[in-house]
Amino acid sequence: MLTRTTLSLPAVFFFATQLGFAQVDNVTLDFSRDIRPILSDTCFKCHGPDAEQREAELRLDTRDGLFRKVEGVSVISPGDLKNSELVRRITSTDPDEQMPPPDSGRSLTAKQRDLIREWVKQGADWKQHWAFVAPKRPALPKLTSRENWPRNTIDTFILSRLEQEDLQPSPDADRRTLIRRVTLDLTGLPPTPEEVAEFLADESPTQEAFEKVVDRLLESPRYAERMAVRWLDAARYADTSGYQSDGPRQMWRWRDWVLESFLNNKPFDEFTIEQLAGDMLPDATLDQRIATAFNRNHRGNAEGGIVPEEFQVEYVVDRVDTTFTIWQGLTMGCARCHSHKYDPISQKEYYQIFASFNNIPENGRALKEGNSPPWILAPTRGQEDELQKLTLVAQTAQQAVKKLDRAIQLQFETWMKTGWRASADSIPGDWDINDGLLLRADLQSAGQPVTTAVYTAPKEKPEPKEKTEPKVKPPTPQTNGKVQFVEARSGNGVQLDGEGFVEVPQVASLGYFDAFSLGAHVFLPKLQAGTVLSKMELVDRGAGYNLHITDSGKVQLNLVKRWLDDSLRVETVDAIPAGKWVHIFATYDGTRVSDSIRIYIDGKPAPHKANLDGINQSFASDDPVRIGAGNSNFRGQIDDARIYDRVVEASEIQVIAEPRPVKELLETPDGELSDAGAGKLKYYFNHHAAPPTLLAAIRAAELATKHVNEFRDALPTVMVMEELPEPRATHILNRGQYDHPGERVHMGVPAALPPLPDDAPKNRLGLARWLVSKDNPLTARVTVNRFWRDLFGTGLVKTTEDFGSQGERPSHPELLDWLAVEFVESGWDIRHILKTIVMSRTYQQSSKMPPLMLARDPANRLLARGARFRLPAETIRDQALFASGLLTEKFGGPSVKPYQPEGLWKEIASDTEYATSAGPDLYRRSLYTYWKRTVAPPMMANFDASGREMCEVRLSTTNTPLQALNLMNDVTFVEASRRLAQRVILAGKSPEARLNRAFLLTVSRPASESERKLLLSSLTLYVDFFGRHPDKAASYLKYGESDRSAKLNVAELAAWTTICNTILNLDETVTKE
Repeated sequence: MLTRTTLSLPAVFFFATQLGFAQVDNVTLDFSRDIRPILSDTCFKCHGPDAEQREAELRLDTRDGLFRKVEGVSVISPGDLKNSELVRRITSTDPDEQMPPPDSGRSLTAKQRDLIREWVKQGADWKQHWAFVAPKRPALPKLTSRENWPRNTIDTFILSRLEQEDLQPSPDADRRTLIRRVTLDLTGLPPTPEEVAEFLADESPTQEAFEKVVDRLLESPRYAERMAVRWLDAARYADTSGYQSDGPRQMWRWRDWVLESFLNNKPFDEFTIEQLAGDMLPDATLDQRIATAFNRNHRGNAEGGIVPEEFQVEYVVDRVDTTFTIWQGLTMGCARCHSHKYDPISQKEYYQIFASFNNIPENGRALKEGNSPPWILAPTRGQEDELQKLTLVAQTAQQAVKKLDRAIQLQFETWMKTGWRASADSIPGDWDINDGLLLRADLQSAGQPVTTAVYTAPKEKPEPKEKTEPKVKPPTPQTNGKVQFVEARSGNGVQLDGEGFVEVPQVASLGYFDAFSLGAHVFLPKLQAGTVLSKMELVDRGAGYNLHITDSGKVQLNLVKRWLDDSLRVETVDAIPAGKWVHIFATYDGTRVSDSIRIYIDGKPAPHKANLDGINQSFASDDPVRIGAGNSNFRGQIDDARIYDRVVEASEIQVIAEPRPVKELLETPDGELSDAGAGKLKYYFNHHAAPPTLLAAIRAAELATKHVNEFRDALPTVMVMEELPEPRATHILNRGQYDHPGERVHMGVPAALPPLPDDAPKNRLGLARWLVSKDNPLTARVTVNRFWRDLFGTGLVKTTEDFGSQGERPSHPELLDWLAVEFVESGWDIRHILKTIVMSRTYQQSSKMPPLMLARDPANRLLARGARFRLPAETIRDQALFASGLLTEKFGGPSVKPYQPEGLWKEIASDTEYATSAGPDLYRRSLYTYWKRTVAPPMMANFDASGREMCEVRLSTTNTPLQALNLMNDVTFVEASRRLAQRVILAGKSPEARLNRAFLLTVSRPASESERKLLLSSLTLYVDFFGRHPDKAASYLKYGESDRSAKLNVAELAAWTTICNTILNLDETVTKE
């Protein structure tokens, strides 16, 4: 048995420092390992990088500061305790001289003082912080025993450290344990019984057989899904925007990009550059632009009353902090308000990085629902192919029409001269553009009641009808106040005096996701304000939509929730004339930005400007449609007011703007027909009077174009990064406050790290390339450390998020450097590094822990045994679904909504209804679960999943009674238990065979003798109980949407469900052994 007296000298020091002993004689101290952490904890706050907080102009975080002389006195005099002022101060008992000062709240232990004294005595060898020194491939350590134990370089480093500690590595794990361990680690799912059997039957040496398994797993889509989960945690991916409103967004196409990147083993340097600056690459592809959604995953505040400029800063801060956490392992955010107190990062350097991400055309107030600009269409591969096919069909059809242009023109001219007379009786007097017409106010002559025709948009058909009859009885219009019916531009209209108006209830209920168009002919005796057409609260600037004319004659389309801060308000640059009829028309495509609005005057596009570009809630209103009232009442005449449920095309608007009917236009003498009239006739001819072959060609082209547009409108979108045409100025923000700008800065990197190359662009692309340059000392280390964490539960650097002076030093620094160099020199090959690790004997050790090992190294930092820890949340759920046969394995796609308790979303400001998915989508991997930031999936949160509010790279593991209750009672696990029971009953005839099958499906081994005895005796009791209580059996088996086999005995199935639920609750089941 090993005792303390048998330990080697380094081991004595290791355990002495870990357990708090002060004995340090005859041990060579290392500044980075032994001294800097003490100074960082107790001294750097007042004598560190932060110049504003620094006292006495004394720095202890740099070599010059430690070894300088102040008024002839050395702070540290190497080898000379007597003349080292620092030593004198830390050992002084005089409160006026003691350091740290008694009132600072910090103090040194006796051990820490002894360590500093001994370090000075040994010559005070100073080293730069280890993480800021570029890694070099270290020489392999020499082993003193068990030279044949290592299987690869990793093992040599691990064994060397174990030899220093007088520890022995553990035996190899058995094959069953190995295949379950590596399959869970690389795919997040257990192996199938068949895969286990194949591995056991492989007569090759274990290492050779194991390599076959590893290669198979690394090529699997399941591997990509497993790797994507942790990246989504780091990238703070979610399906909602967070903050109070927490409305939905659509970002799953970026998740698909991540999945495909891991599946295709995209090199990590490319993976980095494309996510941080893919849009800035030459001839950026759609995939590279989608990749930049990485830095649009942050939260977005859509609350009313916020200051957009404040949150625009917060979004940039999030990008800086996330980027440096993931790639540099530094707590960069500590330098936002002042220079970092512990690491050599100044506040100015923070804002130099800030400048890289401060050039995005975004609004600090996010949209409450959907994606906030900038965003792009992001079709899947299949959708891209389909869009190309539809586009080709449309282009072909359009080209066919173009070839017929001359023939169409000749036919039209002939028809115009004489041809139309032959079919004059068939020309409808009321022909018009009716596709998608919701309302057309057909205002009758004076003294007659007002009537309206209400149409519904026709369904997609090869030859849509000219007019679709109303499906319901048209609503009855009403007059309010004085309304005079007059002969107007198109024959019928109203004369309004500024007091009266017309109301049409229960029609044209439209919101901010709806595309629509509206317009009318108007006559203003003089320029004055008045609303032509509205559906809004009947108050000035009320909520809803309105087409309005200002007192200066400008035409406005106002889409309003709140006039001052929540609306789209657009107006024409030029005024319309008074004293003549004018047709005004506006369209809105439902994308919630001012650029989506178009205004037309007399059928022609009118230049316009945005008065406010920020709609964040639906402007839908229950008010009636009003003609002649809204923001203010109208004075003048209005004729032919219309609303459509689509964006009316420009060519159609020209037709609508011409008031005269087709027949009247045809009878107009030569030379008197206006361009607008000729255009209306040409449109009519092309769609109704042309010869059948021409009509078919034109309609085919229009229908094909319509299919393309409808398909494109339904495509997924994703928020992306893009640059402003002119860089936005960046300033140091005093105390980190958005409204306290200081010195202007430009893009740069911290001086403590390698500089940007001279030819590097000073933007996001330059930053991205700098992060993955061979000179950067952190990126490779930080990344391989996370891979190690995923496989061993803890990284070689425990503080995954902090490689700075406050972070923990690596347990095996030479191994970390070797892995980092290997990663870079392999071409940033992720699979190569993972395979290297899992093929090591270190990884393949048994995880059984003798009592001595528990006492010596309870956290397994020395790696004398295999890793054993509870599975992450997503793996626990996925494993249950997989073992039961319920798991739907579909790669990529939109998020789904599995079971969760009712009512969890009810208190949220928006999107309060949780619509549970149906069918196969209920059973997809947890990676695809819809993630609402303010109400994370409860099972996942219960098992310590990331909240996705911000970047998280350090995993936590808790053990609470709620977890056991979750596994026993959650419908997901009860249903999985039922389906697992059904699966084993149908697969095995004997109870023993069924039980073994259940164990093989969950823990990759048959049940032990003691387990069989206990569980089968319990089975007998359960069968008896459910046989006597069939109602309870039926109630127990009703949970979940999946089918239950009708041919199985209810009592037996319920009994086996209970047994399978027990197995799914075993510690071994939810633990990686």
